Amino acid sequence: MSFMSRRRGLRLALLSEPIAICRLAPDATVPGWATAATHWSVTRTPDELSIVCPEVAVPADVQASRGWRALRVEGPVPLDQTGVLASITGPLAAAHVSLFVLATYDTDYVLIPTAQRNAALAALDAAGHEIV
Repeated sequence: MSFMSRRRGLRLALLSEPIAICRLAPDATVPGWATAATHWSVTRTPDELSIVCPEVAVPADVQASRGWRALRVEGPVPLDQTGVLASITGPLAAAHVSLFVLATYDTDYVLIPTAQRNAALAALDAAGHEIV
C-alpha cells in the first residue's frame, strides 16, 4: 500500500519511544550517547548542534526538551509530493498542538508533545489520517 491510507489521508505510525530534542554548542562534538540508538538525527548550524534521539539516551545535564513522541509518515513519500506536511501541520495548529518536524529522503517525522498526544491524534483522525 502507498503512503496514502484507504481513507485518502496519510498513514501515520505513532512510535512508542519517548524522544528528546537537545541543544548543544555549535562547535560541540557529536556525543556517543546521541548516536548509540537506532533512531537519531543530528543537525549542525552556525548557532547550535541539535540532536533528536530517544529520551532515555540523554544525560540529565544536557539542555533538552523531553517528552516528545514521533509520528512517522508511512512511506516512502516521493520527494515531489506536495502538501504532505501541510496536511499534518494544519490540523495540529488548529488544535493548538506544538510540533517539531524532521525529514529524511524517504519520509517525514512529526514530533508532538506527549502531553498533547490525545489532542494531536484526534485532530489528525478528524482530518482523515490513519494512525497505526
